[in-house]
Amino acid sequence: MPQSLSKIYLHLIFSTKNREPYLESSVRKEIFAYIATVINSFDCKALIVNGMAEHVHALISMGRGICVKDLVREVKTNSSKWLKKKLKHDFQWQSGYGVFSVSQSKIDAVRSYILNQETHHCKESFMDEYRKFLRSYEISFDERYVWD
Repeated sequence: MPQSLSKIYLHLIFSTKNREPYLESSVRKEIFAYIATVINSFDCKALIVNGMAEHVHALISMGRGICVKDLVREVKTNSSKWLKKKLKHDFQWQSGYGVFSVSQSKIDAVRSYILNQETHHCKESFMDEYRKFLRSYEISFDERYVWD
């Protein structure tokens, strides 16, 4: 019997609208768990979800039944609704996102990187971090359109 097999790992990064620090430490654990649940509900596997007050990182093993843009839309839509109820204000994510391929051999390093966001961001801002990702993946970008 023929099989269709895949193993695709992605590092997803997105921020709050205008990088507002809405994800206070009191809500982070819950929202990151909620985002993981949304990811897992689409036959994908959230290996880790973490971040800071203004952004989220997720390491995802993609399922075969959903494309990246649809998964990101579902994650952001569902988590935005959850946050609006929890925070009781008009919460929004930025409209864009970054998603980067991850080699099987780099899974542990990326997981560790995502886990250690608080330590990492004592030295580097989110905007500098994101620019570094774009440059390391050789993605051309225009600063006017990266930060909505």
